[in-house]
Amino acid sequence: MIKAAQPQREDLQNCIIFSTQTMENMKQYLIMHAGCYLSILICDLPWGYYIKISVPETSIVLKCSPMLKTLNRTILIELLLSFLLTLAFLNSVLMMEKLLRVSRLLSGVGASLFDMTEIMLLLQPQLMLLTIPMSLLLSTLLVYGRMNMDNEIIIMRATGMNFWNISLPVITLGILCFCASVLLSFSFGPMSSIKLRETIAKIITLRSTVSVEEGTFNTSFKNIVIMVKEKKSGNTLGDIFIYDSRNEKEPKILMAKEGKFFIHDGLNIGLFLQNGYINITKSNTTTEMFYDKYNMNLTLEAESPSPKKMEYTPMQLLRDAKKADGYKRGAALYLEFHRRLSLPAVCLILIFMGTPLSLIAGKSGRLGGLAIGLLVFTLYYMLLIYGENLVIAGKVPHLIGAWTPCLLLGIVAFVLFKREGSA
Repeated sequence: MIKAAQPQREDLQNCIIFSTQTMENMKQYLIMHAGCYLSILICDLPWGYYIKISVPETSIVLKCSPMLKTLNRTILIELLLSFLLTLAFLNSVLMMEKLLRVSRLLSGVGASLFDMTEIMLLLQPQLMLLTIPMSLLLSTLLVYGRMNMDNEIIIMRATGMNFWNISLPVITLGILCFCASVLLSFSFGPMSSIKLRETIAKIITLRSTVSVEEGTFNTSFKNIVIMVKEKKSGNTLGDIFIYDSRNEKEPKILMAKEGKFFIHDGLNIGLFLQNGYINITKSNTTTEMFYDKYNMNLTLEAESPSPKKMEYTPMQLLRDAKKADGYKRGAALYLEFHRRLSLPAVCLILIFMGTPLSLIAGKSGRLGGLAIGLLVFTLYYMLLIYGENLVIAGKVPHLIGAWTPCLLLGIVAFVLFKREGSA
């Protein structure tokens, strides 16, 4: 007799799991024992088929799991969607400070909306190195916290799923996050930083000429007033008047027939002048000089960013740290090198921390998981910054200062995962 029914709790707890057994193999198994069974109980669980064979003296309970992949895939999709939304939110929050600083730099030269959009895209790899681990933990806490509040995890554990199977979607997402962080740390991050510097330099060069209008006093540059009578072809200015008050005791007036902007030494901007003269006033004396060619260094109202360390790959950081002249310079490069390695490693640690923390949050739901996730990362970054400050001060070696927070986080994750796995 074959019938469909719901299994008892004690049957599910003592069932034998054949995760690779297909239904065809199961049918052959039942046919081989057709002469000894009295009844077969079959039901369709969320992750597979439950089959109970009752014989006169005992009963054999089998559970095959062809649908286990479907269950994990469903959880993984929910995790991935939550991860992407969290990543976008954290990137937008952290990007505000950097974007504000860059906008102050470029607003003086009349950067367009397209220019700002390009800069926002180039900032993403630098931010994602920090936000990927945070998004992994927060998305795990949100999804598994919701499952725990709806009693789904309790049901899964009560019906025979071990903690490793429950955590399998998080393990998959964590490995993907680790690979993405390694690519960002070793390749995409330095490449985007170099491209960002080149893009800003290009915008400053092209837009500086645009920002200067004919017959209008321009104050985009610090303590300098520029007026031109005409704009010639390209980025060439004609009949230029400049008042330079950077040295209050010796103000200068410059006149030139032609001039054009150029970039030098990274993001520093200059003005190349031709055929003019300089009038310098000092106390009661006046000095006048004529020139054929003159290079004038300019400074924007906002200081130019100098993300030098972010442009290096980890191998370049290690090489330059060994050749560094001063201790602080070498320590800063070593810390940046260790950070490029430790942040991807955090993704692997969070694989074992996210699921246990979601169970610790209990019935507090999404807000409880969010609060716990933010608390964990606040403590981690506080320890990281404190350790880096100790290294800069020469109190501890750079290896200990950089990796101690990661080691502590790993110990906590291991203890939590082991405790929940044996529960």
